[in-house]
Amino acid sequence: MQSRRAGRREPSSRRSRGTDIVSTIAAAPATSRVSIRRARVLGIVFMALGFAAAWWFGFGSESGLDSTFGLNSRSSEVDLPPLALPSRETALLLAAICVFLGAIQLTRGFGKQANLILGVAVGCFILAFLVWAARDDSLNMVGMLQSTLLRSVPITLGALSGLLCERSGVINIAIEGMMLTAAFMGAIVGSAAGSTWVGLILAVLAGGLLGALLAVLSIRYRVDQIVGGTVINILALGLTSYLSAQILARYQNLNSPGRFPVIEIPLLSDIPIIGPMLFANNLFIYLMFILVIGINIALFRSRWGLRVRAVGEHPKAADTVGIKVLGVRYRNVILGGMVAGLAGAYFTLGSVGRFDENMTGGRGFIALAAMIFGRWNPIGAFGAALVFGFADSLQNTLAILQVPIASEFLLMAPYIATILVVAGVVGRARPPAADGQLYIKE
Repeated sequence: MQSRRAGRREPSSRRSRGTDIVSTIAAAPATSRVSIRRARVLGIVFMALGFAAAWWFGFGSESGLDSTFGLNSRSSEVDLPPLALPSRETALLLAAICVFLGAIQLTRGFGKQANLILGVAVGCFILAFLVWAARDDSLNMVGMLQSTLLRSVPITLGALSGLLCERSGVINIAIEGMMLTAAFMGAIVGSAAGSTWVGLILAVLAGGLLGALLAVLSIRYRVDQIVGGTVINILALGLTSYLSAQILARYQNLNSPGRFPVIEIPLLSDIPIIGPMLFANNLFIYLMFILVIGINIALFRSRWGLRVRAVGEHPKAADTVGIKVLGVRYRNVILGGMVAGLAGAYFTLGSVGRFDENMTGGRGFIALAAMIFGRWNPIGAFGAALVFGFADSLQNTLAILQVPIASEFLLMAPYIATILVVAGVVGRARPPAADGQLYIKE
């Protein structure tokens, strides 16, 4: 009897296996079509960048002009000669590289290296633009790269803050409010205590306090996470503006905390070009590098990171194996708030040396775009922050060179790139599966 029943079950199991095979075979051509379409789009993008660079920057430059690039910073020990390049010829060469890469992508493709080649093509386009902008003029490349790194600090730290929260399943759009509050606390406490270190500690704690508020609202009281973050942003803007007008405007001595000094690492800071750029900076630059590397290792190479990612991807399964989902989310949101507080302290203790109303200027929201651009990865978020920082630095540089291009168009470029990433042109950016979802323990 048992053998007969087993025989009766066998056709159904065969049918299920057959159905799985058919569905797999049907899905394979669809995936292949998407890959082919994406490869063609990338090839067209490469060639479009090349033709645009040739038309605007190559033929747009008069023959006989040179573009000069300075390779020294103010603190350089070694005086390097400037690099002079023929403007038209260099721009056309860079454009030809883009077209060549596009032709290869359309004919045979670069496979898994397509995104890397996209970066090379975009880099060639940007270099061609800089050559055109500096035609018959001089541009200090080291100074612009230093400015790029400095301007990327609050964006990188803000992106890390959002990443810590969203990897555990909590959306944090309150980064802007956390940064602004921390900047205010860093200025007033640092001035009152006469110590930038005390101001830094209180700024980080202020960010953590707002992180705790967001965690309580979204986890305990189950408030919509977007609404909770918006409330914190409005609260921070209104409160800091009011206190600035009532206290800092009357008592100027409470708005002069000073700044952290430049720390030069012996020997490394003497390396030409990269030495002054990487190894002669204030405390925030070094903390940024430490956090990017440390969080990346912690998220993807530690048990803690595995638990965080499990909670962000499938909280119910994580709870089943004994992970305290709500506890992980509480800790990550508070930790993210503290990192945002460090980003806010940069404005008053590492850059300006005083507090001004709304001085963060929306960089908390730019940090969210960098987080998405970097695909919820610390290294990717840092790279995206460099793109935004470069666009910001380039805007000021081109204003000095009096380039006939509206600076607003330059500031649009990183956001357009973010939209392309989210749309899936260079590979779809997928957030954690449980990002923004409430979890109710059964």
